[in-house]
Amino acid sequence: MPKINRKGKAAVLTDGEYSRVRRQIRTEKYKLLLDLAWFTGERWGALVKLKVSDVYSRTGQPKEDIIFPAIIRKRRPDGTSETTEIPVHQTLKESLERYEPKTSSEWLFPSRCGTKAICWKNAYNILVRASGNAGLEAKGISTHSTRRSLVNKLRKSGIAKEIIRTITGHRDNKGLDPYYEIEIDERRGAIATL
Repeated sequence: MPKINRKGKAAVLTDGEYSRVRRQIRTEKYKLLLDLAWFTGERWGALVKLKVSDVYSRTGQPKEDIIFPAIIRKRRPDGTSETTEIPVHQTLKESLERYEPKTSSEWLFPSRCGTKAICWKNAYNILVRASGNAGLEAKGISTHSTRRSLVNKLRKSGIAKEIIRTITGHRDNKGLDPYYEIEIDERRGAIATL
Protein backbone atom coordinates (compact mmCIF):
# COMPACT_ATOMS: atom_id res chain seq x y z
CA MET A 1 0.00 0.00 0.00
CA PRO A 2 1.55 3.32 -0.95
CA LYS A 3 2.44 5.76 1.77
CA ILE A 4 0.28 8.42 0.17
CA ASN A 5 1.56 11.95 0.83
CA ARG A 6 3.50 10.59 3.80
CA LYS A 7 7.02 11.48 2.58
CA GLY A 8 7.98 7.81 2.73
CA LYS A 9 6.62 7.26 6.24
CA ALA A 10 3.88 4.85 7.24
CA ALA A 11 0.70 6.35 8.63
CA VAL A 12 0.16 6.54 12.38
CA LEU A 13 -3.11 4.89 13.38
CA THR A 14 -5.56 5.93 16.05
CA ASP A 15 -7.06 3.33 18.38
CA GLY A 16 -10.30 3.57 16.39
CA GLU A 17 -8.54 2.95 13.07
CA TYR A 18 -6.71 -0.04 14.51
CA SER A 19 -10.06 -1.45 15.66
CA ARG A 20 -11.61 -0.85 12.23
CA VAL A 21 -8.78 -2.71 10.51
CA ARG A 22 -8.89 -5.54 13.06
CA ARG A 23 -12.63 -6.07 12.52
CA GLN A 24 -11.93 -6.71 8.84
CA ILE A 25 -9.54 -9.60 9.56
CA ARG A 26 -11.33 -12.93 9.49
CA THR A 27 -9.02 -15.35 11.28
CA GLU A 28 -7.72 -15.39 14.85
CA LYS A 29 -4.24 -16.07 13.45
CA TYR A 30 -4.06 -12.75 11.61
CA LYS A 31 -5.93 -10.85 14.32
CA LEU A 32 -3.24 -12.02 16.73
CA LEU A 33 -0.52 -10.93 14.31
CA LEU A 34 -2.03 -7.43 14.18
CA ASP A 35 -2.43 -7.38 17.98
CA LEU A 36 1.20 -8.39 18.48
CA ALA A 37 2.30 -5.62 16.14
CA TRP A 38 0.06 -3.07 17.88
CA PHE A 39 1.04 -3.92 21.45
CA THR A 40 4.75 -4.65 20.97
CA GLY A 41 5.75 -2.30 18.15
CA GLU A 42 7.94 -5.03 16.69
CA ARG A 43 8.51 -5.18 12.94
CA TRP A 44 6.29 -7.60 11.05
CA GLY A 45 9.33 -9.39 9.63
CA ALA A 46 10.20 -10.48 13.17
CA LEU A 47 6.61 -11.19 14.18
CA VAL A 48 6.05 -13.74 11.42
CA LYS A 49 9.21 -15.59 12.56
CA LEU A 50 8.10 -16.01 16.18
CA LYS A 51 8.04 -19.53 17.52
CA VAL A 52 5.36 -20.78 19.89
CA SER A 53 8.04 -21.10 22.59
CA ASP A 54 8.82 -17.36 22.30
CA VAL A 55 5.28 -16.50 23.33
CA TYR A 56 3.80 -19.44 25.29
CA SER A 57 5.06 -21.41 28.29
CA ARG A 58 5.40 -25.20 28.19
CA THR A 59 1.94 -25.44 29.74
CA GLY A 60 0.43 -23.42 26.88
CA GLN A 61 -0.12 -20.23 28.84
CA PRO A 62 0.93 -16.86 27.39
CA LYS A 63 4.22 -15.65 28.85
CA GLU A 64 4.37 -12.41 30.83
CA ASP A 65 7.03 -11.11 28.42
CA ILE A 66 7.45 -11.93 24.74
CA ILE A 67 10.99 -12.73 23.72
CA PHE A 68 12.11 -11.48 20.32
CA PRO A 69 15.40 -13.31 19.64
CA ALA A 70 18.14 -11.27 17.97
CA ILE A 71 18.21 -13.71 15.06
CA ILE A 72 14.72 -12.67 13.89
CA ARG A 73 15.09 -8.92 14.46
CA LYS A 74 16.26 -6.41 11.88
CA ARG A 75 20.01 -5.99 11.76
CA ARG A 76 21.64 -2.59 12.24
CA PRO A 77 24.06 -1.25 9.61
CA ASP A 78 26.94 -2.75 11.60
CA GLY A 79 25.31 -6.21 11.34
CA THR A 80 24.24 -6.50 14.98
CA SER A 81 20.84 -7.00 16.55
CA GLU A 82 19.71 -7.68 20.10
CA THR A 83 17.24 -9.98 21.77
CA THR A 84 14.51 -7.98 23.44
CA GLU A 85 11.70 -8.80 25.84
CA ILE A 86 8.48 -6.85 25.75
CA PRO A 87 5.88 -7.10 28.52
CA VAL A 88 2.50 -8.46 27.44
CA HIS A 89 -0.34 -5.92 27.65
CA GLN A 90 -3.56 -7.29 29.18
CA THR A 91 -5.50 -6.94 25.90
CA LEU A 92 -2.74 -8.80 24.06
CA LYS A 93 -2.79 -11.51 26.74
CA GLU A 94 -6.50 -12.02 26.11
CA SER A 95 -5.84 -12.33 22.38
CA LEU A 96 -3.06 -14.86 23.07
CA GLU A 97 -5.42 -16.86 25.29
CA ARG A 98 -8.00 -17.06 22.49
CA TYR A 99 -5.46 -18.24 19.93
CA GLU A 100 -4.66 -21.93 19.68
CA PRO A 101 -1.25 -22.51 18.11
CA LYS A 102 -0.97 -25.58 15.91
CA THR A 103 0.65 -28.33 17.92
CA SER A 104 2.18 -29.76 14.75
CA SER A 105 4.36 -26.69 14.13
CA GLU A 106 7.02 -24.83 16.09
CA TRP A 107 5.95 -21.57 14.40
CA LEU A 108 3.42 -19.23 15.98
CA PHE A 109 2.21 -18.33 12.49
CA PRO A 110 2.84 -21.44 10.39
CA SER A 111 2.42 -21.56 6.64
CA ARG A 112 -0.20 -23.93 5.25
CA CYS A 113 2.31 -26.78 5.12
CA GLY A 114 3.32 -26.05 8.74
CA THR A 115 7.03 -26.66 8.20
CA LYS A 116 7.90 -22.97 7.94
CA ALA A 117 6.55 -19.61 9.05
CA ILE A 118 4.22 -17.54 6.91
CA CYS A 119 6.02 -15.03 4.74
CA TRP A 120 6.00 -11.29 5.40
CA LYS A 121 4.33 -10.64 2.03
CA ASN A 122 1.35 -12.79 2.99
CA ALA A 123 0.91 -10.83 6.23
CA TYR A 124 1.29 -7.55 4.33
CA ASN A 125 -1.44 -8.57 1.87
CA ILE A 126 -3.82 -9.37 4.74
CA LEU A 127 -3.17 -5.91 6.23
CA VAL A 128 -3.68 -4.17 2.88
CA ARG A 129 -6.96 -5.97 2.26
CA ALA A 130 -8.23 -5.28 5.79
CA SER A 131 -7.25 -1.60 5.59
CA GLY A 132 -9.05 -1.26 2.26
CA ASN A 133 -12.15 -3.00 3.59
CA ALA A 134 -12.07 -0.65 6.59
CA GLY A 135 -12.15 2.34 4.20
CA LEU A 136 -8.61 3.40 5.08
CA GLU A 137 -6.83 2.65 1.79
CA ALA A 138 -6.01 6.33 1.22
CA LYS A 139 -4.40 6.79 4.65
CA GLY A 140 -1.04 5.22 3.75
CA ILE A 141 -1.08 2.26 6.11
CA SER A 142 1.75 -0.25 5.92
CA THR A 143 3.15 -2.88 8.24
CA HIS A 144 5.33 -0.16 9.79
CA SER A 145 2.20 1.78 10.82
CA THR A 146 1.80 -0.30 13.97
CA ARG A 147 5.40 0.40 15.01
CA ARG A 148 5.09 4.15 14.41
CA SER A 149 1.72 4.17 16.18
CA LEU A 150 3.14 2.52 19.30
CA VAL A 151 6.05 4.97 19.44
CA ASN A 152 3.73 7.96 19.13
CA LYS A 153 1.22 6.64 21.68
CA LEU A 154 4.03 6.15 24.18
CA ARG A 155 5.45 9.62 23.42
CA LYS A 156 2.05 11.28 23.93
CA SER A 157 1.69 9.40 27.22
CA GLY A 158 4.89 11.04 28.44
CA ILE A 159 7.06 7.90 28.36
CA ALA A 160 10.76 8.78 28.29
CA LYS A 161 12.69 8.24 25.07
CA GLU A 162 15.08 5.91 26.90
CA ILE A 163 12.22 3.55 27.74
CA ILE A 164 10.74 3.73 24.24
CA ARG A 165 14.15 2.83 22.82
CA THR A 166 14.30 -0.29 24.99
CA ILE A 167 11.04 -1.41 23.37
CA THR A 168 11.92 -0.53 19.78
CA GLY A 169 15.56 -1.54 19.97
CA HIS A 170 16.96 1.80 18.82
CA ARG A 171 20.43 2.57 20.17
CA ASP A 172 19.95 6.33 20.21
CA ASN A 173 17.47 9.11 19.60
CA LYS A 174 18.79 9.63 16.07
CA GLY A 175 17.13 6.36 15.06
CA LEU A 176 14.01 6.93 17.14
CA ASP A 177 13.23 10.56 16.29
CA PRO A 178 12.04 9.90 12.71
CA TYR A 179 9.20 7.80 14.17
CA TYR A 180 7.73 10.81 15.92
CA GLU A 181 4.81 12.49 14.26
CA ILE A 182 3.92 15.83 15.78
CA GLU A 183 0.29 16.64 15.10
CA ILE A 184 -1.01 20.10 14.29
CA ASP A 185 -2.92 20.26 17.59
CA GLU A 186 0.36 19.69 19.45
CA ARG A 187 1.98 22.52 17.50
CA ARG A 188 -1.00 24.77 18.19
CA GLY A 189 -0.73 23.95 21.91
CA ALA A 190 2.96 24.79 21.87
CA ILE A 191 2.36 28.16 20.19
CA ALA A 192 -0.50 28.90 22.60
CA THR A 193 1.94 28.73 25.52
CA LEU A 194 3.87 31.77 24.22
